[in-house]
Amino acid sequence: MRHRGGGIERFLRLFTDIGPGEAATALLLTANVFLLICSYSLLKVLREPLILAGGGAEVKSYSSAGQAVLLLIIVPLYGALAARLPRRKLINTVTIVFLGCLLGFFALARFQVSIGVVFYIWLGIFNVMVIAQFWSFANDVYTSDEGKRLFPIVAFGQSAGAVLGAYLAGKAIDWVGLYSIFLIAAVLLVLGTLITNLVDTRERRRTEASRSITDSTALAPASTREVRLESGAFRIADLEAELNKSESRPGEPRPPETPLRKEPAPKTTDAVGRGNAFRLVFSSRYLTLIAFMIFVLNWVNSTGEYILGRTVTHAAAQAVSAAHMAPETADSFRRVFIGKFYSRYQLGVNLLGLALQLFVVSRILKWFGVRIAVMVMPVLALLGYGSLALIPILSVVRAVKTAENATDYSLQNTVRQVLFLPTTREQKYKAKQAIDSFFVRAGDVFSAGLVYVGSQFLSFGSSGFAAVNLGLAGIWLLLAFWTGRENANLSAACEA
Repeated sequence: MRHRGGGIERFLRLFTDIGPGEAATALLLTANVFLLICSYSLLKVLREPLILAGGGAEVKSYSSAGQAVLLLIIVPLYGALAARLPRRKLINTVTIVFLGCLLGFFALARFQVSIGVVFYIWLGIFNVMVIAQFWSFANDVYTSDEGKRLFPIVAFGQSAGAVLGAYLAGKAIDWVGLYSIFLIAAVLLVLGTLITNLVDTRERRRTEASRSITDSTALAPASTREVRLESGAFRIADLEAELNKSESRPGEPRPPETPLRKEPAPKTTDAVGRGNAFRLVFSSRYLTLIAFMIFVLNWVNSTGEYILGRTVTHAAAQAVSAAHMAPETADSFRRVFIGKFYSRYQLGVNLLGLALQLFVVSRILKWFGVRIAVMVMPVLALLGYGSLALIPILSVVRAVKTAENATDYSLQNTVRQVLFLPTTREQKYKAKQAIDSFFVRAGDVFSAGLVYVGSQFLSFGSSGFAAVNLGLAGIWLLLAFWTGRENANLSAACEA
């Protein structure tokens, strides 16, 4: 039984199970991701005016495809850095590159150079890569048990950062002007990285006192084949291969020649991971399941956003028609109608997401475990898009998308990070980057393809797109079930 701890720990225990000495790092990581998301939210303010001035609205349809193509190049380069640099130096190096880009964008914008298309694509890559890198680091810091308990607190920083960042974004232009937002976002990015360095120092002292400096995360590359056991010890392992070998004869005990070894990692370059990020994903059944689950998730979610936008636009047109407005006032009315709808909708999503993150996420993980938690959102999608296929009206679409996005931003986001806890450091820093960036954007690309084919050739209405999402949600649920089962086996191996 854990001790009661200090006042902060007792307060945090309202939201999750937290032990003595764990509050400081958890809150630092919460502040870290909060600053990163605030930085991104501010940069989103610049995205629309720059893209409309630099390339027109049509370019949005192709940006996800452009991001996916670039990520095919960028992710392997990131993996190569992870195989050579310690985690702190890796994070600092990547941050410096993004900071240089921000300063370059600021200078070009001040000289009236058109950067809309480039910045739009860059921001999508920045968002997925920087956040994925943060969660790779958080996964590296915590054991599987610690992560399941503390990630709900850390992920609150992501939810809160999105809410406050969106609010500050609306004020920033009046306070500092449009292009100065580049500099504010850069400052927030630096502050977040300083916190990362502080956490790295704290946790290395706490967890690696028995390791030599050359074997520790201070000098060893971020990408190694080590697994962190629940005891806190590190060892070289391929848990999936060990489990598959031990299960080769069902009903028989584990063969004596294939124990789950607990010795520390030897001082050898064999410990360093050298695999390509995408090869790592497809060489692991567990990671492949996660990758395709995330891919289908984003495909369903992006198509759902299209259904919502289509339905809102139709509702606005109906309101104009019912009011018999003159053409010169109709366009302004439609914009106001859509703007007010999305303002209320986003507020509802963010508030529900925050409430779920604070009071529901940790309890689902504690009471039901990852196997059930990972299936909650696909079940909601099945119910929601089943309803939309039958009743595609605005109130139903709004309710379905509010529940879906609020769950995505809270429970699903936390579970998505928890899934990487029982993996090697190489998989955390390489494969996770590939999954959280390329496979996410690939879902956007397939959604755009579905929208194009469905609207141009198949004459789909909202019900038609909802029916496709219903089928995809069924596939998603199967992937989630298999992923949860694999996670349970790997987590048990880490406890051995």
